[in-house]
Amino acid sequence: MRLKLYSLVLITLLAFSCKGQPNQTTKETETLEKTVQLFDSNALLERVRFLSLDSLEGRKTGSKGGLIAREYLISQFKKHGIAPLLDNYEQLFSFEGRRDKKVYKGANVLGIINGTAHTKKCIVISAHYDHVGVNNGEIFNGADDDASGTSALFALAEYFKNNPPKHSIVIAAFDAEEIGLQGASHFLKANTLPKDQIVMNINLDMISRNDDNELYVVGTNLYKQLQPAIEGLKLPENFKLLTGHDGLDGKQNWTFSSDHGPFHRQNIPFLYFGAEDHKDYHKPTDDFENIQPGFFVKAVTAVIAVLEKVDEMSF
Repeated sequence: MRLKLYSLVLITLLAFSCKGQPNQTTKETETLEKTVQLFDSNALLERVRFLSLDSLEGRKTGSKGGLIAREYLISQFKKHGIAPLLDNYEQLFSFEGRRDKKVYKGANVLGIINGTAHTKKCIVISAHYDHVGVNNGEIFNGADDDASGTSALFALAEYFKNNPPKHSIVIAAFDAEEIGLQGASHFLKANTLPKDQIVMNINLDMISRNDDNELYVVGTNLYKQLQPAIEGLKLPENFKLLTGHDGLDGKQNWTFSSDHGPFHRQNIPFLYFGAEDHKDYHKPTDDFENIQPGFFVKAVTAVIAVLEKVDEMSF
């Protein structure tokens, strides 16, 4: 299947160009052709397209669109041969909204890829599949936030299927991030996995667009033992992986900004991958047409490069 992807990359990029996406440069196209071996870039983009359709109405927790997204994710877990972490893929939970006092019913979607050497030590890779729904009659599709990270979960699963990990990998599509990180908090409060089995969390949130080809990885300045995981990496051409946003550099503090926050509160090491906010952040214009396919593929490739090093570490 990997070899067939070479011929599909240019078709994908051409299709995006016709829909108003910027044309990729020759160098960038060549880079994509080299990196796409790791995962199916067409499928990566298609998942974002589906999750950000108007018909899903912004995927708000408990909404009809949220339920459609959940069923779609379960089908993706099955398609990629990822076993359920629990008796089934869904971890149901409910909570009261802090502001509206409404009772919400959410569901995390969880799978596991068993490790070859450290089966009882788990790296939890997460992204949230919910978004903010419909406000004042406008649909907030959340293509970058966080259909991008959710789609990337399955690209990583595809990579690990072909390159079995040493540590067990938990693939976690968390719900209700937008209503107070509720899904990730429930995952930990419910003792879904014994805390001593979770060696770290890798969280993906907003990774599909940045005009400067910059992606941040947050966490290595707080958990020094993780610094080797981002050193000496072979990254895609014209792509930068930066550290910061950790409360230590004067920039906006992202340590509790997404689902890695509850892990950090329990002193579980984390790496959070995300790009700077863009003009469409939490606006109805965060649509599929505005993601940047070239950057997105490079970002996922960079995450894989870090994961390869993390999986070689001893915890």
